[in-house]
Amino acid sequence: MPFAQSPLHPVRRRAARALAVTGAAALLLAGCGSSGSSSGSAGSSSAAGSPAADAAGGKRTVKDATGKAVEIPAAPQRIVTLTQEDLDAVLALGVKPVGITNGQGLNEPPAYLKDKVQGVPVVGNLLQPVMDKVIAAKPDLILAGDMQDEQMLKQLREITPATLVTMAPTDDWKLAFRGIGNAVNKLDQSNKVIADYEAKAAKAGGDLGKNKGAAVSIVRWNPTGPSWMEKKQFASGVALDMGLTRPAAQDKDGNAHSPALSLEKLAEIDGDWLFLSTLTDDGKTALKDVQSKPAYQELGAVKNKHAVTVDGSVWSTRGGPLAADVVIGDIGKALAAS
Repeated sequence: MPFAQSPLHPVRRRAARALAVTGAAALLLAGCGSSGSSSGSAGSSSAAGSPAADAAGGKRTVKDATGKAVEIPAAPQRIVTLTQEDLDAVLALGVKPVGITNGQGLNEPPAYLKDKVQGVPVVGNLLQPVMDKVIAAKPDLILAGDMQDEQMLKQLREITPATLVTMAPTDDWKLAFRGIGNAVNKLDQSNKVIADYEAKAAKAGGDLGKNKGAAVSIVRWNPTGPSWMEKKQFASGVALDMGLTRPAAQDKDGNAHSPALSLEKLAEIDGDWLFLSTLTDDGKTALKDVQSKPAYQELGAVKNKHAVTVDGSVWSTRGGPLAADVVIGDIGKALAAS
């Protein structure tokens, strides 16, 4: 639901400034009832998703992550997702969208989702949809991530009023996922997906042998240097759910990244294990350049051959169930084998 490092996408920086709402995706879990029905939770309303409601083109009203009440289809059929997190969420719920955007920092969908979106039209880049392409997708529900560009939201709502801001800057992926699950009328299924994830993370963490409870450093390498991730950032949260810890220098609450570090402060990224990701070609070049320098080679994780390069389009995003599964796999593969 913040790196001069290469932070989140520029649109997302504006979102973080514009939307200071704590846990706002929780509003997606508190609907205003179905149209014509008594008020109550949108996820539990008797009309929502019932055969009679669906046959009649039934509607539900939910509040999006900004608190805006939005009328949406009881059973949306044509969903367009404008962020990787929205896409990850609907795919995890067994819903194939009719339009998607490219991954963060990419000119294509993220690699870990590509096989699941074969043939789905790309309607633009992250939070930067091309309106003609969105119109062509004929959506009955648009999931707009943490978009706060009011002009763009206005245009999207002219395509369909059922356009939802699905997350606030401070929302973690589980909260956002439950909100999206409610929006597509699959809240019970989303709760099960999270329960299954948590059980899998706990088991994977327990299978790490001598690395059980190890201190893992999670770093995004930007063109201007490395930034370590705070404890509530997505990949860090997955590591914690596995029973791992964070190095003392990185044991900070929050879902953001540190400022880009200079070589003089490179020790801050050390740990029992070091997971490194990049999002751009410039970031990859910067990481390759530093790997030959003494400051990098003197890191304990590097000396112990515990430095692992991972996919930034998974580890450096705000995440979702499918991305979490990748992170569990990456950690398990590295730590269980050592």
